[in-house]
Amino acid sequence: MENLLAFSVMALMMSMLPGADTVLIMKNTLAHGVKAGRFTILGMATGLTFWTVVAVLGLSVVIAKSVILFSIIKYVGAAYLVYLGLQTLFTKKTFSVEQLHVRNEQIFSEHSAKIYKHACLQGMISNTFNPKTVIVYITFMPQFIQLNDNVNEQLLTLGFLLTGIAVSWFLFVVYLVDYVKKWLQQSHFQKATGFLLMGFGVKTAL
Repeated sequence: MENLLAFSVMALMMSMLPGADTVLIMKNTLAHGVKAGRFTILGMATGLTFWTVVAVLGLSVVIAKSVILFSIIKYVGAAYLVYLGLQTLFTKKTFSVEQLHVRNEQIFSEHSAKIYKHACLQGMISNTFNPKTVIVYITFMPQFIQLNDNVNEQLLTLGFLLTGIAVSWFLFVVYLVDYVKKWLQQSHFQKATGFLLMGFGVKTAL
């Protein structure tokens, strides 16, 4: 495929644009540590892989042409972001897995497993029901497809490349947030991320 470099640059630029994914990763990393951030990214990568498979099967075009299906995806995604925002706002106290480890090894194991599972699930649901992801596969990726070659193979290549680039960028974000978190007021930032998630939810619905 030609223009693979151009696609990679554009994919990186889109990944770097602040959005609900970035805020969700920052929230989970600050609240529960680096590993929770990585599990959030794993969930997001699962969502992107899902849409890659959907694109190859040709269903993404059907979804884009169906107002009802697209609206369902949009409003479910918006409602979930608002829910996460409210949940963040009304969580009185967050704790890191490092703090749990200091307190009690057994408590650490039980709570950390639940935290990582929830972080992964949040990332997966947020990305799967993000209408922007559908738009990327419908409007952006086809510009780099050559019809005289194997279309499905190209879609798989571009889809997994997009996923790999997004995962790499978000991993950088996780470690950057972990590095600077000692200078952040966690309680204040928690409220800020809650409002941001709700804002992205409302923006998605509108």
